[in-house]
Amino acid sequence: MPSPTQVVTLLKSQNINRVRLYDADRSMLLAFAHTGVQVIISVPNDQLLGISQSNATAANWVTRNVAAYYPATNITTIAVGTEVLTTLPNAASVLVSALKYIQSALVTANLDRQIKVSTPHSSTIILDSFPPSQAFFNKTWDPVIVPLLKFLQSTGSPFMLNVYPYFDYVQSNGVIPLDYALFQPLQANKEAVDANTLLHYTNVFDAIVDAAYFAMSYLNFTNIPIVVTESGWPSKGGASEHDATLENANTYNSNLIQHVINKTGTPKHPGTAVTTYIYELYNEDTRPGPVSEKNWGLFYTNGTPVYTLRLAGAGAILANDTTNQTFCIAKEKADKKMLQAALDWACGPGKVDCSALMQGEACYEPDDVVAHSSYAFNAYYQKMRKALGSCDFKGVATVTTTDPSRGTCVFPGSAKSNQTLGNNTNALAPSANSTTSGCIPQYYHLHASSFADLTLLSLLLIVALVFL
Repeated sequence: MPSPTQVVTLLKSQNINRVRLYDADRSMLLAFAHTGVQVIISVPNDQLLGISQSNATAANWVTRNVAAYYPATNITTIAVGTEVLTTLPNAASVLVSALKYIQSALVTANLDRQIKVSTPHSSTIILDSFPPSQAFFNKTWDPVIVPLLKFLQSTGSPFMLNVYPYFDYVQSNGVIPLDYALFQPLQANKEAVDANTLLHYTNVFDAIVDAAYFAMSYLNFTNIPIVVTESGWPSKGGASEHDATLENANTYNSNLIQHVINKTGTPKHPGTAVTTYIYELYNEDTRPGPVSEKNWGLFYTNGTPVYTLRLAGAGAILANDTTNQTFCIAKEKADKKMLQAALDWACGPGKVDCSALMQGEACYEPDDVVAHSSYAFNAYYQKMRKALGSCDFKGVATVTTTDPSRGTCVFPGSAKSNQTLGNNTNALAPSANSTTSGCIPQYYHLHASSFADLTLLSLLLIVALVFL
């Protein structure tokens, strides 16, 4: 398996600035030192009992696993256990005590303002999740859930939830449509409508998150944010796992990333991005169980992507094409006036060299705004080194892995050319028919920090050092 240094190198190369670990492994925490990556560390389930019964044990854990590395390693959150209520129900009664003791230890170490404490839950603790407005937590857990929510509210910590539409889809026996689970576009008459709120749901993910919000409000907790600590889709399955496919995994994770990056939010909380951790970083070839359990990763253990994510307008992030062959082109059905305005900006304030689009030059034909925009958009995208958000242009551009070069018109970034892009401040207008709009649209050059709300889950197993 990759070493901690290799893991960190991969994450940095993909502009990932948040990660979740299922432990507090020393070598991993040292590898993340001085990288700026925000790290969630975890108290394993088998340590809950000891920590819940002794303030000294919790203080010792914080000293060894937090204070020893912070602030060089940017530890932001401690996840106390994982899915305790559903996987280790006998420990449910000590869960809140463990959280409180860890919080107390952070206060003593003067780290409570910098580091939050919470615990991830399976979405199965929510009953009757549709319609979301009628959802409620399994009442069996009320003696735990209510004090837990009080703790989260008092400390300003998030409610952690693992959301897996794959399992909801598989277990629905055909009731949930595949497109609804994969974030695929639905016709208006096929959207799920909550009859109580009249909110329209176009995907399982949003419905589950809102169900959790409604379940908390049912208990009179309305101001606790939700962080999705696990979500993903397996890329391969066994003979009976028909929907664990490469195409479905690509579709789900690509659409999930786009959903979060666009800050779409949920119907109950529109415009508020749900911080989401993708499960998982690497495939696990030796993991026991069904074939699907081995194939949740975005990468193989050698660092190559399992598939190339389709991220329209999102640039080069996550499991992008390792051959570096991605391009930015105009959407064919985009509004022509918007394309023209974006073209003018790229060849003007955007400082793209558009001389190849002049009459008589290699990329002049065909002389239409779609073809010319594609060249200019791609030139800007390549010049910005495929940075997040550099292929958007107010929604009229999209990323493709197909080389748009044609004949002697070779696009920047193509393997057919060694062309080096410069910052030509004397960029020419794209054609005789174009006019400068005089207004710079919001073509944002987004930095890696703009990707903070969608993060990568790296699960660290003790001894085996398998990074999931």
